[in-house]
Amino acid sequence: MDWKLFATTFGAVFLAEFADKTQLATMAFSAESKKPVVVFAAAALALVLVTAIGAAAGALASKWVPAVWVRRVAAVVFIAIGVLLLVSGWRKTP
Repeated sequence: MDWKLFATTFGAVFLAEFADKTQLATMAFSAESKKPVVVFAAAALALVLVTAIGAAAGALASKWVPAVWVRRVAAVVFIAIGVLLLVSGWRKTP
């Protein structure tokens, strides 16, 4: 097991997901339903499946595209989403 890769991936995903809309939605579902175990199981399964899709897509893309370009494209998409959210937030501000 590559523990450095494990720790880096864990840290990045944990920080990215901590206090984001997914966690807030999970908290709301749990509070509303009063069934935190069911909400945890459903949210955990959803996150596992989304992560599996991301890992598989990255592995597949790396067969045809160098890893550095996969990273660059991911970074550009991430920045573009951030800019779109920022612009849409300004438009809604009174």
